[in-house]
Amino acid sequence: MKSITWKSSLVATCFIFPTFSLSLHGRADPLGLISERGVTVNDPLVRSNSDGSDSGAPTEAGGSSKYVFAHFIVGNTYPYGVGDWIMDMQLARKAGIDGFALNVGADYWQASKIADAFNASLSIAPIFKLFFSFDMTSLPCSGSGDADALHSYISEYHNHPAQLVDDSNRMVISTFGGEYCTFGQGSLNAGWEYAVKQGMPSTAFIPAFFGSPDNFQNYPVMDGDFYWDGGWPLDDSSISFNRDQAQINGVGKLGPGKVYMAPVSPWFFTHYGPDSYNKNFIYKSDNHLYASRWEILVQQRDKIAIAQIITWNDYGESHYIGRIAGAQPDSQAWTDGFDHTGWLEATRYYTEAFKTGVYPVIREDRVILSARPHARDADANDPVGRPTNWQWTDDYLWALVFATAPGVITLSSGSNSQSYNVVGGVSKLQLAQGEGGVGAAMSRNGENVYSFSPTGFSFTLHPSSYNLNAYVAAGP
Repeated sequence: MKSITWKSSLVATCFIFPTFSLSLHGRADPLGLISERGVTVNDPLVRSNSDGSDSGAPTEAGGSSKYVFAHFIVGNTYPYGVGDWIMDMQLARKAGIDGFALNVGADYWQASKIADAFNASLSIAPIFKLFFSFDMTSLPCSGSGDADALHSYISEYHNHPAQLVDDSNRMVISTFGGEYCTFGQGSLNAGWEYAVKQGMPSTAFIPAFFGSPDNFQNYPVMDGDFYWDGGWPLDDSSISFNRDQAQINGVGKLGPGKVYMAPVSPWFFTHYGPDSYNKNFIYKSDNHLYASRWEILVQQRDKIAIAQIITWNDYGESHYIGRIAGAQPDSQAWTDGFDHTGWLEATRYYTEAFKTGVYPVIREDRVILSARPHARDADANDPVGRPTNWQWTDDYLWALVFATAPGVITLSSGSNSQSYNVVGGVSKLQLAQGEGGVGAAMSRNGENVYSFSPTGFSFTLHPSSYNLNAYVAAGP
């Protein structure tokens, strides 16, 4: 692709894949685990100036700025007020997330929640950025009048300080689906031109269409691509960048100056019966999916404009990294008690590496444990039935170890226990699960560093229902 020079409020650089102008000054208060390039600060992962203050701005490495957004399901926010949005935005900012991609559906009440989100963003310094991801599995798109909802959101928020824009001041817009939409215009391309371009404020349209990237050249309305399905292996294999590369090749056929937005996700499990959403399956989430995918994105960062985390709060599909809040979509059976915020510590580490091209120096010994609650082969008296693809997962306790120096870590799951020598840095470990609780202990030079046994979790061989969600805990 042609090299494109984009202006920035931070720096001006020349690189292959353009990025977006975001004012990120004043990022502060994060989690307390890691700092970069050997600088000791209270915040674990935020770089510091020589006076110890947070610089706030992303460091340039490899010739481009990089940004991280999290996909946020507005449909799960019915009880939310402005304070709830502020809480989520503060937590996300602490994890190195620059903004939310707002998944907007057809519910009439979502408009008021979106207004709350934009108002809340102004309370975060720097302003927490937002852009729309129109959920076309919810919003109608066959007739010309169906575009009215999109026109309304675009017109109302295109000048809002929190709205993400590219360096040409174009309002960034995305979708979930929509490859079948025509908006009464006779074709996909004409339909989306009508919905997000014609007579509208200038937009940069980066949809998540499901279909072959070979067809992108037929859709010049696209200013880039977000490949939703790239966040997981879609079969019993390990995560890779191969399918992303095919998407990038398709983006290249759109012409110069187009962008690729890459997904990253920690998990996938959904368990709805025929009487509701009728989806009951997993994608393979073993082998430290979240960390492994982030490592791929760091390695391939020169090809990526934005990394989008799937998701902040999609409880129904178990890939949330935020707190469990709002209104769950009848997913309580497999999400209640299954906190995922431990993954925010990993998020902070990897977002810093993705943005800067340099992995942070670890300043505190920590461990993130994740595990499923029951044996893969267990039989349960569950009317929904055994999830499709259940055989793609294995019964392991997964441990992501952040070590300041070499040491020994001992993992336990029920009666199973094993010790591992770890180096300074990040180690990805696994232990066969046994019936009972889980734990981790670290020693160094014969001295105990920590002992961590999270409460509220126990692995069983005899579940009453199927639950292939992950329990996640960070400690000590």
